Amino acid sequence: MSTAARTHCSVDADGRITFRLRPPTPAPARLLLVLRPKKGRPEESTHTLDLEPHGDDGEFRAVLEPLPRLAEGRWDAYLLSGPDDARERLLPGLRDLRTLVDGGTRERPSPVAVRVPYATLDGFLAIRTWLRPALAEAGPVGVDGATMTVRVRLHGTEPGAGAEAVLRLRGDKDTVRSYPARTAEDGGLSFTVACADLTTAVGRVWNVFVRPAAGARQVRVARLLDDLADRKGVFVLPRVTVDGRVVRPYYTIDNDLAVEVTAAG
Repeated sequence: MSTAARTHCSVDADGRITFRLRPPTPAPARLLLVLRPKKGRPEESTHTLDLEPHGDDGEFRAVLEPLPRLAEGRWDAYLLSGPDDARERLLPGLRDLRTLVDGGTRERPSPVAVRVPYATLDGFLAIRTWLRPALAEAGPVGVDGATMTVRVRLHGTEPGAGAEAVLRLRGDKDTVRSYPARTAEDGGLSFTVACADLTTAVGRVWNVFVRPAAGARQVRVARLLDDLADRKGVFVLPRVTVDGRVVRPYYTIDNDLAVEVTAAG
């Protein structure tokens, strides 16, 4: 069992994260963030924070400033202590994420950087980060009859003439479906997809993008700007059955919007 104290953290509107903990020993200590590598790969990216005394009750504090921006991925949190810098996974304490709940209502410049502290499945503290040149933040996703309508708000880019939604078949960059995007009242975009257009790809997945204006680079549609690090298992979107096929929009493990097509029944 871990002997490290539980680590409380809070996030402010600028993305700054403050960590508070009581190290198990009085020796000088630091907080280490390690970008979780892909399976079979070595660790390559780390970020170290100084822990400073805070108050008279033995609590220490470390602050992760908005800059430098962390690479996209999952950063595991460790305590570094002792002369040999032995490291130990940190346990999650209280997480104050109130400023993230309505994060999609604030304008985000490019690059769009997002940080969400969370508890891992095995009970440790980590930070989910995203870093993208631009973002089409997904709002309501509605299914009505045989159509799916999605509203998005753009961050790091501006809408213009010729805006469209682009659905690309995963693993096949040449198979796409395009739909015109309309400007919404809040300055975002909305688009409607005819689900029957997607049913030829049974057992496949369509990734959802927005092209903000004619000739612009495609931007991934995702839901990142709130307090949920992992949306896939808890956020269920409506589905529709068309021509004996089930069309199901869902959020991936990266919180990106996608559409799965399967055979009915």
